[in-house]
Amino acid sequence: MAGFALRTQLGVASAATQIEGGHADTIWHRWAAERGRVRDGSAPTRAADHWNRVEADTALLADLGIRHYRLGLEWARIEPSPGHFDTDAIDHYRAELTGLRAAGVRPLVTLWHFNDPGWFGDAGGWLGAEAVNRYVRYVHRVVTALRDLVDDWVTVNEPNVYAVNGHLFGEWPPGHRSLPEAVRVMSTLAAAHIAAYGAIHQIQPGATVCVADHRRRFTPKDPRNPYHRACAATLDHLFQGALTEAMLTGRFPLPLRAPRGVRPGRYADVIGLNYYSRGTISGPGDATATGVPVNDLGWEIHPAGLVAEARRLHRRHPLPLWVTENGTADAADSFRAKFIHDHLAAIAASELPFERYYHWCFTDNWEWAEGEVPRFGLVDLDYATQLRTPRASARFYSDAIANGAVTEEAHERWVAPQSYRIG
Repeated sequence: MAGFALRTQLGVASAATQIEGGHADTIWHRWAAERGRVRDGSAPTRAADHWNRVEADTALLADLGIRHYRLGLEWARIEPSPGHFDTDAIDHYRAELTGLRAAGVRPLVTLWHFNDPGWFGDAGGWLGAEAVNRYVRYVHRVVTALRDLVDDWVTVNEPNVYAVNGHLFGEWPPGHRSLPEAVRVMSTLAAAHIAAYGAIHQIQPGATVCVADHRRRFTPKDPRNPYHRACAATLDHLFQGALTEAMLTGRFPLPLRAPRGVRPGRYADVIGLNYYSRGTISGPGDATATGVPVNDLGWEIHPAGLVAEARRLHRRHPLPLWVTENGTADAADSFRAKFIHDHLAAIAASELPFERYYHWCFTDNWEWAEGEVPRFGLVDLDYATQLRTPRASARFYSDAIANGAVTEEAHERWVAPQSYRIG
C-alpha cells in the first residue's frame, strides 16, 4: 500500500526523565552516577534540556503541524520529598501545558514513566508497603492542579518492562534479579494503575484514562513444534497477558496476586498500546529471528504485529485504541519514514477502531540504560549544542498530518527510496 487515507490522529510522544535534563533526584539519576550502569556513561542530567527549552520545543511541534503530544511529568520535581509538593514545578508544567494548548496541541499526560523519586526508592520502591498510597497521593495532587489543562491521562507506562529490567534482569534500577520480586512489582503497579484510575475519575469525571501497555508479538520459531508454541504462550502470559488482564479488569491471573481491596471492574477508557517488535521463540528466552528487518538495536521490524496485538486486546476489551508508542532506532534516518509508513498502512488496512497514533519519539532522547546512543527522534538532537534539526522522516510525518493521508507524492519522495537493514 503506497498512498492511503488516515482515520487516525497522529502525534508524538516523550518522557520527562528522557528529555528534561537537570538534577532531579530520581532513581535514574542515581543509577547513571554509578560507573558501568549506562552503556555510554551518559546521564539524564543533559538529555534534551527540555526543561529550559519548553517554549522552543512547543514552537517546533507547532511548526511541524503536530496536534497531539504525549508528555510526561517528573514525579521527583513535583514531590521532592514525601508529602512535600513543589508549587514552582507544578507551575512550570502548567505553563508548558498552557503553551501547548495555545499552539493547538492536545496533551496526553503520563503520570509515571519509570521515574521513581529517590526517596520513593529508598522506601522500597514498588516493593514498599505504602507504594500505592504514596503514588495515589501524588496523582491526586497533580490531577487536581492540572485538570483544567489536561483531559487525557496515562497512569503508568510499561510496568512489565520496568519490572523485568529492574527486578528480573538487573539491568535497570534497583538492579535486582528475582522472578518472584518482578511478579510482585507487576502486581503492585497494576494495583497502582487501578487506584489512580479511580482517583482521576473522582477528581475529573470526564477524563480519558488509560495505561500505556507494552506489547510484544511472541511467535514460535516453528509453529508446528509444540515446545516452541508452549514457550511462546508462556512468555506471552508471564510478560504481558496476565498483567494486561489485571490492569484492565482488576482480575489478577496467576502468577500475579491481587492486593487487598482491588475489585473486578473496568479500569480503562481506551486501550493504550506501546508496540515496537516481535520475538521469535524456540525456548524459555526471547530472541530475534535471522534474515528479518531490524533497527539499530537489533529489534525486528514487524508492522503486522501491531495490528495483531491490537486485535487480541480489542477482542477481549472492546474499547477504542490509542497507539501510545511506536517508533524505531535509526540514527541515519534511512528507514524511519518506511517504518512509519508500514505501521500506518497496517493500521489503515485494519477494521479496528484506532483513534490515535503517537510516534516515539519527538526528539532524540536519553534512552535509559542505552544512554544517548539510540536515535528514536523525528528530530535530530546534537547533545553537545542542543541543536534540533528535523529529519526527513519528520517532514514525511508532517506531510501526513497536514493531508490526513499518506499521499502518492509523499510515498515517492520519502518512503520509496528507503529500505530496511536485514539482520
